[in-house]
Amino acid sequence: MTNTWKITGFISLLIIVLAFPAQWIKFHYYADAGAIISDKPFFVGGETCIECHKIEFDLWEKSDHDLAMTVACEETVLGDFGDANFVAESGDTSKFYKRDGKFFVYTNGSGGVFQELEITHTFGWWPLQQYLIPFGNGKMQTLNLTWNSRDNSWYDMSEAVYTDEDVDPDNWLYWTNQAQNWNGMCADCHSTHLQKNYDHKTGVYQTSWSDINVNCEACHGPGSAHLDWAKLPEMARPTDNNTALVINTRNQNTRQYVDLCARCHLRRSALSDFDHFGANLLDHYIPQLSGEPYYYSDGQILEEDYVYGSFLQSKMYMNDVKCNDCHDAHSLKLIKTGNELCLQCHRPEVYDTYNHHFHKKKDNPQLQEGNHRQMYNLEGEGALCINCHMSGGFYMGVDYRRDHSFRVPRPDLTLSLGVPNACNSCHTDKTAQWSEKYISEWYGKSRAAHYGTTISGGEDANPAALEGLIAIANASEDLYPLMVRATALSLLANYQDARALNALKLHLSDDDPMMRHYAVGSLNPATIEEFKTSFVPMLHDPVKAVRAEAALKLSQLPVQAVDSSWIKSYNEALAEYEEAMEYTADFAAGSFNLANLYSRQGKTTEAEQNYRKAIEIDDQFYPAKINLAMLYNAQQQNDKAAQLFREVIRDHPEQGDVYYSLGLLQAEMNKLPESAETLEKAALLMPERSRIFYNLGLIYQYLNKPARAEESLLKAINLEPENKDYIYALVDFYTKTNQETKAGEWRGKLR
Repeated sequence: MTNTWKITGFISLLIIVLAFPAQWIKFHYYADAGAIISDKPFFVGGETCIECHKIEFDLWEKSDHDLAMTVACEETVLGDFGDANFVAESGDTSKFYKRDGKFFVYTNGSGGVFQELEITHTFGWWPLQQYLIPFGNGKMQTLNLTWNSRDNSWYDMSEAVYTDEDVDPDNWLYWTNQAQNWNGMCADCHSTHLQKNYDHKTGVYQTSWSDINVNCEACHGPGSAHLDWAKLPEMARPTDNNTALVINTRNQNTRQYVDLCARCHLRRSALSDFDHFGANLLDHYIPQLSGEPYYYSDGQILEEDYVYGSFLQSKMYMNDVKCNDCHDAHSLKLIKTGNELCLQCHRPEVYDTYNHHFHKKKDNPQLQEGNHRQMYNLEGEGALCINCHMSGGFYMGVDYRRDHSFRVPRPDLTLSLGVPNACNSCHTDKTAQWSEKYISEWYGKSRAAHYGTTISGGEDANPAALEGLIAIANASEDLYPLMVRATALSLLANYQDARALNALKLHLSDDDPMMRHYAVGSLNPATIEEFKTSFVPMLHDPVKAVRAEAALKLSQLPVQAVDSSWIKSYNEALAEYEEAMEYTADFAAGSFNLANLYSRQGKTTEAEQNYRKAIEIDDQFYPAKINLAMLYNAQQQNDKAAQLFREVIRDHPEQGDVYYSLGLLQAEMNKLPESAETLEKAALLMPERSRIFYNLGLIYQYLNKPARAEESLLKAINLEPENKDYIYALVDFYTKTNQETKAGEWRGKLR
């Protein structure tokens, strides 16, 4: 695999003066123009673009980008604020009204207490509109009560989305808590040049933007240099500077163009505010891979994925189709309707026929997005390409979004993997067996092998899936999509097999930064020297996410293992990681990651503070409680540690590892009866974990329960017959209980 990213090339440009008058004008009349254009551009606001780009402006005006966020006023608020009432499932009644030209809601706010709150901004437009309410410390929150723009009615977003949860005021999903915080959760994609400006020490936001909505510079970058370029006489304009735009989409390849859209249409974790000068998407964001729990195992959308993750799985993307081949870049509307959109590339005499789709077709079928629950069985809908190849689901309650991986219907995978299929999305009264029968009749019984089967096995750490995962990860980009290859690579972390480790090491030098990032994150070498060999070179990677991940891995090493030859690059990359986590420390995961780093560095006070902050943000984020308990245990504060473990067990009784940790802690605290009881529960949840039975065997000896001790030790040995520690413990038990014959039998197995 070549390391093209490590190679720097220099291209010499020959500048030819074609006309003396033009050069004279450029030099004398605009002598400082070159200096102006070469300065780092700054944001000037979208209004400055209208004079020259009226056509594009007219397309953009009233688009979803234009209306992504606005100040609340009569022209922008769609919801009914004419003394309207909304009754929640709980029976609580909220009221919407206006006073002195301002918009108010009387509803349950912080702590569940009913209060009057002023709405200052609208958020979105179609098919729903949300409303923003300012709180202290610069925070703005998205109101849970949402306007359905299609049905012209109010609905409760929490009731529509979190159907299986009790979203009470203590839950982080409650609308005044962090999950619904505009500054960190939403703002980046709804305004131009958004600067979050969050101080993780004080918890204060000073969020700002250059344009309140998604304007020209959101995609093209800061426009001051382009503006200066446009002011020059035509003959004086430099022809070699891409019209001085930071990003000129006309000159972008497919990857660059799609990555530009991806900054908002991507489920990801952020490293910083977006900077148009960053060379790579992973300088700012880490994409969420196409595996569970956000996608089905075959890559279909499960949770909100914002299109990019599914589109990267598609053959469309692999064949250089870009977003603007289907969507107008400024109005965002589809450039053609019905099957005509797909027939731009696909031959109508082959694909737009009954012999391909086997469904009745009506004249000029018009898709009515959003009414799919009522439309599925209408004549003609089955003949639409998108209904077979872009099935979707409802998000945010009323927003129907289609899967952009453009896949063929596979009812057979529904039967084998439990994933959905397009046939039964329409034929909801039929079974997957029924759908598979028709697919077999129409297209034959043979099916191409699907990577979803291997991905599903990898998610379960099935040994039989290992070779398949390696094959997918090592495949060329024209065989498997990048997103699928990266997902397969990440799943190799579930295996400690040498083959998995070698595959991960191979991709440390992959050409693609996404592959390198997940190779670093998934690789766990066995020795200090392997850590150094694997990760020290990655500190010099050109992409920020890769450098930061490598520094995080190396932070696991003892201080004395850090070599002076690479300590400078290590500290710089580690500072990038710490800065990124501070940027996201308004969410539990960011504070948690900071706490883990500080714990490794021996900064126990800072670690405890950040674990506590993560728990304060989201009381159900149990990894922070577990790690804080471990920190307390190391400080001999075992009562505090035990309390945290019990909280996790109360809220997540399925977590066998937490029972195990608590049981060991109770043994350390000399609470042996409680320890035995807790470890028995751990054993029920994790019957394959031999160490639990070994620990139980030792504890039952102390409790003078020889029958239980023998039974537990034999279970441990049955799970790991070659484990010498287990055999020694059983020999010791038999010796102490005067069962010398049995002791002798097992003693022979130690030789």
